[in-house]
Amino acid sequence: MKTPLWLKGITVKAALLASVALAGVTAHQTPARAEVGQVTIAKQYGLLFLPLIIMEQNHLMEKQAAKAGIPNLVVKWQRMTGGNVMNEALISGNLDFASGGVPPFLILWSKTQGNLDVKGVAAMDSLPIYLNTRDPSVKTIKDITDKNRIAMPAAGISIQAIMLQMAAAKEWGPDQARRLDKNGVTLAHPEAMSQMLSNMGAIDSHFASPPYNFQELTKPGIHKVLDSYDVLGPATCEVVWTTSKFHKENPKVYKAFLDAFQEAIDFINTNKQQAAEIYVKSTDNKESLKDTLEIINHPHTEYTTTPKGIMKYAAFMKQVGLVNKTPADWKDLFFPEIHATPGS
Repeated sequence: MKTPLWLKGITVKAALLASVALAGVTAHQTPARAEVGQVTIAKQYGLLFLPLIIMEQNHLMEKQAAKAGIPNLVVKWQRMTGGNVMNEALISGNLDFASGGVPPFLILWSKTQGNLDVKGVAAMDSLPIYLNTRDPSVKTIKDITDKNRIAMPAAGISIQAIMLQMAAAKEWGPDQARRLDKNGVTLAHPEAMSQMLSNMGAIDSHFASPPYNFQELTKPGIHKVLDSYDVLGPATCEVVWTTSKFHKENPKVYKAFLDAFQEAIDFINTNKQQAAEIYVKSTDNKESLKDTLEIINHPHTEYTTTPKGIMKYAAFMKQVGLVNKTPADWKDLFFPEIHATPGS
């Protein structure tokens, strides 16, 4: 398997960061260190990232930081495409909190044990993800041929890629899990949907997250081939992660993030109409409020910090060689603050 670009040199980068952290005077000589005055948080496109959108729009991180005695914390938000891009930014020190699918998080966790020790902050949600196509001959994944091109945020390692591998393993056996990897094309969801709806571009299929998957299915000629729920059941889709160094050196800021994140999730679950309105506003009113609310109310939609089914991902990714180690328990993957949740 070809090593993704962002993984190359990770050991060197981690070692350099570790050496910087250990340099200087001994621990008993080190004066009290102030916490960071600025944090950078990354999000991606769509309703999978609604908790972070609520946090940003309602300035919840700043409010929680002020309660913790950090009144002037600067919070910067970045929109990135794919967890692999976020991982590179986190490793290089240009990002404090990454967010994305479980697979890219597990890859970085596996690669950084013993150096950066990346761990999860919390789960974010579980929403239905669909493989849609405009190819009328593709009814199931068995019908996919070499000519089909499937858009996803990060071909080979995104949550969509892993779900496609899981489906392939079920259909053709574990040794054929990566049979459809060659069909994957890395493309941001908005661009992929644009190509699907316009019948333009190189792709004919899109493994899409909400709201893009639902919007595509409103166009005649596009149909659903695969539902993530049928592959994995009610499992976590997205998580937030950071380094152990940040967690250790910035306890107040870290707690402010987690408290703001939980506040955002509670807001969504108790104020769905308002949450939908905030999301639509964040897209410059390009999305339908009615459709957005329907997705939030979908029976397979759940916003929660409790990790679910994480160990299923880990076992499968070890089996296909995407990670070189697996945790003994889901708690090994996350910082202690959420260990009291009924995770799996």
